[in-house]
Amino acid sequence: MQKLTQRQKMVLEFIQNTIDTDGYPPTLREIGNFMGIRSTNGVNDHLRALERKGYLTRKDMKSRTLRPTQVVDRMLKSASVKPMEDELTTSYDDLLEIPILGRVAAGMLQEAIEQPSDHVRIDRMLVGTTRDVFGLRVRGESMIEAGIHDGDYVFVRKQLEAPRGQIVIALVGDEATCKYFFPERDHIRLEPANSKMAPILIPKTDWRDTQLLGVVVGIYRKLLS
Repeated sequence: MQKLTQRQKMVLEFIQNTIDTDGYPPTLREIGNFMGIRSTNGVNDHLRALERKGYLTRKDMKSRTLRPTQVVDRMLKSASVKPMEDELTTSYDDLLEIPILGRVAAGMLQEAIEQPSDHVRIDRMLVGTTRDVFGLRVRGESMIEAGIHDGDYVFVRKQLEAPRGQIVIALVGDEATCKYFFPERDHIRLEPANSKMAPILIPKTDWRDTQLLGVVVGIYRKLLS
């Protein structure tokens, strides 16, 4: 099979990781958000190249029909195959270095990632092969019925959109909060996993795309002896 460019590898990994995590492939806009590509034509250029090289199949040019070919599926999932190169990997091929952020203010996510309060190295299989992952420490008990407790660390895949019902990190005022994400007709509902707490309702006229920081893909809890 023809060799891929680094960005083509990133697109292919993102599609496979989204299928593994959500059960279905990403939209063109989701791929564009992940890759930093504003135009859907630019995304389609990468997809057409992956199709032409035999790494990807798609029916009727629809993004929800994107599927890596069987040989690529085996390559990505085989433990004997070295993972594709990733800017966040350490010198160990099976480890991913994730920045742990402190306070995240509106518009300052990238700066917080560039200057994290700490780092943690985990096995990349725990969060997939995506490169844009950061960590946040949970404060409070709003998600305890989802198994996320005060003091836990959540690993977050950076993206500007999320499927309905996904656990996300969103900005409310100047604070990052962990909640279920439900876009409604007139508002965004951020639903806690705690029957004693009420949801946060944000009018759609007040909602900004930059308020969604990412989707939770993993949790770490330190057990005290």
